[in-house]
Amino acid sequence: MQRIRKGDQVAVLAGRDKGKRGEVLKVMPQDDRVIVQGVNMVKRHTKPTQFAQGGIVEKEASIHVSNISHVDPVSDKPTRVGFKTLDDGRKVRVAKSSGETIDR
Repeated sequence: MQRIRKGDQVAVLAGRDKGKRGEVLKVMPQDDRVIVQGVNMVKRHTKPTQFAQGGIVEKEASIHVSNISHVDPVSDKPTRVGFKTLDDGRKVRVAKSSGETIDR
């Protein structure tokens, strides 16, 4: 089970985008990297193709998972993530600072 999943709200802890927040668009567990919306923007010079127009395209690059932290749903601050098993047997993610469950 992963600590960070697609759709989670995260805060950037290190790097040139430190302090920014965004939603996780893609998780790459084999590389320990994630793509966060509006964070680590890079410019790509693309050739025109039959379908897409060429030019300079700005898009998100991946960021290492150690440089982001989950945002606590209660305090709205970065927090660590733990796991807890509920009475019905489900294993859910919980915010360490508030104890609030993160999973829906």
